[in-house]
Amino acid sequence: MAIALQATGLTKEFDGFVAVNNVDLSIEKGSIHALIGPNGAGKTTCFNLLTKFLQPTRGTITYEGCDITRMKPTDIARLGMVRSFQISAIFPDLTVLQNVRVALQRTRGESYDFWRSDRILAKLNDQACAHLDEVGLAEFTNERAAALPYGRKRALEIATTLALAPDMLLLDEPMAGMGREDVTLISQLIRRIAKNRTVLMVEHNLSVVADLSDRITVLARGEILAEGTYEEISKAPEVIEAYIGASHE
Repeated sequence: MAIALQATGLTKEFDGFVAVNNVDLSIEKGSIHALIGPNGAGKTTCFNLLTKFLQPTRGTITYEGCDITRMKPTDIARLGMVRSFQISAIFPDLTVLQNVRVALQRTRGESYDFWRSDRILAKLNDQACAHLDEVGLAEFTNERAAALPYGRKRALEIATTLALAPDMLLLDEPMAGMGREDVTLISQLIRRIAKNRTVLMVEHNLSVVADLSDRITVLARGEILAEGTYEEISKAPEVIEAYIGASHE
């Protein structure tokens, strides 16, 4: 089993409060791995540690065998490990095509070259359109991003993420705030783009987790409570107790 991302003894303390405690986590290459847990379980903190938006108090993180424990988010993005955010992060006043083109400029060291003429930037159009086609947005190429429905905005964000040529995607609650139709759209999209990539996602929608995930890690009070397939963890008494207990707190 090839491992894409691994954490060993991962711990984060805030002024004496232990938010993540001695977590050992292995994400298999080419898999969809979900990180779940009741409110206050430490999911967000753990995710921010893995994506380098927080530095651990103790422990190590490796990606493709490279120690990334003290790296910055921009450094790991260059290694092929790219994060999306819970809130859609796009340029609303640019077109759908222009949003992806900005991301492509970043990969070429041209991220601030907005003064370049359309003729020069047009060299990126074919590649941008390919990414839009991959996420089902080909017909929206010339639409303003702000005019897209919410689910399509999330698809655009994923397209801009794909423009950074990631081998691993880290998705922070990709279904947050979505209705049923949008959830179906983005679920299908994640399944499609995961065919040749590794995906780690934090997600509250357990039906989505059940449908998409190859493996699931359950956190509670900052520690790993259970790990396995959805069928395995959904029958674990400690997982059931943690979720029922959280619903009464």
